[in-house]
Amino acid sequence: MVVGTVLAAGVAQAQRAMTPPPLMVAQGAEQAIRLQSLKVDAALGGGMAQTTLRMVFFNPNRRPLEGRLQFPLLPGQQVGAFALDLEGKMRAAVPVEKARGRRILEAIERTRADPALLEQTQGNNFQLRVFPIPPQGTRTVELTYTEALGREGGNWAYRLPLAYGELAQGIDLHVTVAGAAAPQASGNIGDIVFERSGDGYATRLTRASYAADGALTLLVPAAAEPQTYVQQFDGATYFLAEIPVAAQRTPRALPKVVGLLWDSSGSGANRALDAELVELDRYFKALGSVEVRLIRLRDRAEAAQRFRIVDGDWRALRKALQETVYDGASALADWQPQADVNEYLLVSDGLLNYGAKPFPQLAARQRLYALNSALSADAGRLSALAERNGGRLVQVRADRPGAAAEALLTDGVQVRTISVVGATEVLVDAADAQQGLLRVAGKLSAPSAQLVLELARQGQVRPLALEVSAKAPAHPMAARTWAGYKLHQLEGDFDLNRAAIRRLGAQFGMPTRETSLLVLERLEDYVRYDVRPPAELQAAFDALKGLRGGELAQRRGNQLERVVRQFQQKQVWWDGSYPKLPPKPVMQEPVTVVAHASNSDQAAREGRPSVSPPAPSAPPAPAPPMPPPMAATEMPPPPAPSPVMAYRRSQASESASATMSRFVPASDAQRAQAARPQEERSGEIAVSLKRWDSNAAYIARMKEAGSNKLYAIYLDERPSYLNSSAFYIDVADLLFARGKRELALRVLSNLAEMDLENRQVLRILGYRLLQAGQPELAIPVFEKVRELAEEEPQSFRDLGLAYAAAGRAQQAVDQLYEVAIRPWDNRFAEIELIALADMNAIIAGKAKLDISRIDTRLLKNMPLDLRAVLSWDADNADMDLWVTDPSGERCYYAHRFTRQGGRLSVDFTGGYGPEEFSLRRAMPGKYKVEANFFGSRQQLVTGATTLQLKLTSGFGRPSARDQMVTLRLQGQGETVLVGEFEVAGQ
Repeated sequence: MVVGTVLAAGVAQAQRAMTPPPLMVAQGAEQAIRLQSLKVDAALGGGMAQTTLRMVFFNPNRRPLEGRLQFPLLPGQQVGAFALDLEGKMRAAVPVEKARGRRILEAIERTRADPALLEQTQGNNFQLRVFPIPPQGTRTVELTYTEALGREGGNWAYRLPLAYGELAQGIDLHVTVAGAAAPQASGNIGDIVFERSGDGYATRLTRASYAADGALTLLVPAAAEPQTYVQQFDGATYFLAEIPVAAQRTPRALPKVVGLLWDSSGSGANRALDAELVELDRYFKALGSVEVRLIRLRDRAEAAQRFRIVDGDWRALRKALQETVYDGASALADWQPQADVNEYLLVSDGLLNYGAKPFPQLAARQRLYALNSALSADAGRLSALAERNGGRLVQVRADRPGAAAEALLTDGVQVRTISVVGATEVLVDAADAQQGLLRVAGKLSAPSAQLVLELARQGQVRPLALEVSAKAPAHPMAARTWAGYKLHQLEGDFDLNRAAIRRLGAQFGMPTRETSLLVLERLEDYVRYDVRPPAELQAAFDALKGLRGGELAQRRGNQLERVVRQFQQKQVWWDGSYPKLPPKPVMQEPVTVVAHASNSDQAAREGRPSVSPPAPSAPPAPAPPMPPPMAATEMPPPPAPSPVMAYRRSQASESASATMSRFVPASDAQRAQAARPQEERSGEIAVSLKRWDSNAAYIARMKEAGSNKLYAIYLDERPSYLNSSAFYIDVADLLFARGKRELALRVLSNLAEMDLENRQVLRILGYRLLQAGQPELAIPVFEKVRELAEEEPQSFRDLGLAYAAAGRAQQAVDQLYEVAIRPWDNRFAEIELIALADMNAIIAGKAKLDISRIDTRLLKNMPLDLRAVLSWDADNADMDLWVTDPSGERCYYAHRFTRQGGRLSVDFTGGYGPEEFSLRRAMPGKYKVEANFFGSRQQLVTGATTLQLKLTSGFGRPSARDQMVTLRLQGQGETVLVGEFEVAGQ
């Protein structure tokens, strides 16, 4: 979802005369954040341009907000720098690993400091997050991007969109052009006059506003002879050569059978579909008679449809394409090549966001061409896929009809080989040859270098010699141009080159799929998170880091020993004996609570209510004293034999030796025995969970309709709810209930298309896929979440449970053990114990697993009659799990241990959960499970919070049965009944 197109093509905007949307978005804001003023500095030199946008944003609301600016770049454009105003000055961003940058940003947001993060999401889409934008105040953001200019005839063409509408303080535009010839200006922003300035030309314009379709186009005369430039960067000399070549193209051999891969996902509707049909019209008319096999690609590939085109008449195929319904996620790799197809056309934006299949590799005699008309696209992916399959990426532009068809039907100049002396890592941007220009970049290893390029046209090869000198004119973008070509090369095999991409992004300060650009407010934050600061802070950073180094090492502690102590305390609870009291006829009423923002162990001093629920009419006899829970922040030194250890040694449990043997290695058989279930319950547990029932108007309309009309009504309502995850979930639920499973999965998959790399939305999608019995579809979703949020233990637990649901027990155990042994932020209290319970239950049911890396002290399966686990999708939000037993006693955050032996995990107040209720031996009677929205501290308001409750009877035993329910809470203080279950007498 692209909400702002700061760097979008002026051509695309010129087609739509409308009020531009807000550039900076804060979800849930009462009033939109406004762009107050804009300063644009553009510098053109040779065939390159650098544009700097300084944007001042105003927050008219009465609370601080996190603003998000999402924008696409055009092919050939690269983000070069980013800065944020701090203490009256602009502070430059520095590169950081992508996952780490996101983790740092969100950790610092909780301290109310001023971080900002610019990251690449998917393809050419970028996201800038700024916090806070103060109430009734402003923040200034400066963004710089560079680009290689395209050619129009004998000129370089530079386009700048200016569709910003009315601004309180106006737009200031400054343009400089190096060279002896004056540029030609056009557009709809008024008269532009360039005056001589130094060795070039300059102009400046100041306006209060520009038209909604405002744009500036400059044509700058290009040299007719090869030009070379150099730049010193990071100890190396980079060169850039621009080589004019004949732009004439020649016809190529045409296919007889064409496979048309038509991206029909939800994002496909954002393509310039009419422009694509114009190009296909010329393409098929040129082919004459040909067979076409149409395969629509959504969340899964549809069966191929065959069309026979005779004498260029493709009306039947055209009609089928025009009737395409664009819906679902983009599983672009979910298809199989057919051996008798000569050529495949992939018409797509390239935003592959669903499924785990690799993209098919074509046979040597087959070609794949990719066509893209979308502003928001993954051009790098499309180009790499096409080039490795004998084709190329062709951009479709509405303002240049027929150009894409010509590129499909003809061949231009191709670079066969490059011989180099005196230079290394020479790379060619061959795509530019299509416009009559070749660009070559590399590193000089000698004072001069000699390049010989073999150029092929119609099978004929001719050499082209070029000399590059270290004394060539300097160009400020030569090094970054080379880095862009190198990045494109590496992204062809992204999974194999992630580390190299990370190093490249860090060296050149570029946002990539592996690196982001980060601004921090305080010097101590650069030190705490070990982020190298901008140059002006380096000396102070080094001094403070030297003072803090020992202190930081001392604070790290020992995660494993802490978890072992907590795990042993939980075993004390599990081994305890608790009275089973007769049930009371009256259940307690929900507790009235107010929002809080702290760990449960700190609740008293931070304002959380300490009042307990109303007591039953006749309070039961007191239970044996419970061991006090260890707070997540406690990290005492490893003790000598502790009371817990002494207690455990006195027990007759058959697994005591496995859990207590700290120094004696255990065999795999001993490890597995420690995790085996200890007992079985003979009583039956009947479960009735409450399914979420939306009261939205569209649901009422769909419920009244027949099953054959549900999907059509959904398509009719969808334009009003494109950005609502609740809409897709509600509709999918109704389609599942009516037996429309394939359509339900398609509708649900739209969550992958909604907001690129939004881990909260992806978590919801993964949970619902698990609930729908589709773990293999959920696994790549949770793998993506882990990639996005490696700092959150829930990412590993969710993925582990998805692996377990798919029968991949070893991978499940490995992921869950990661939760136990990695150090986490203190807000993730006791999640290690919950993950260890999941892990041990999986091990107990599998005979052959490699558990040699697991500490034996953490191998103990603790079967339960009942287990309820609540998780949710919102960060910085606090949900509470309440379980009321047949006696009327409620287990909740302020009353974690019940008289009959119920145990609630430490309260999660910082987001996601999970919260776990455990009961080893359940008394007969009816139990009630509720969820309460206690409070939220989110600055980025996301609306309703989605909850998932997993209820398991016989947990940790072969007879275990799971039921899951997903529902939503709208606001603070709301309580919902999730479900009831009844335990029969034994």
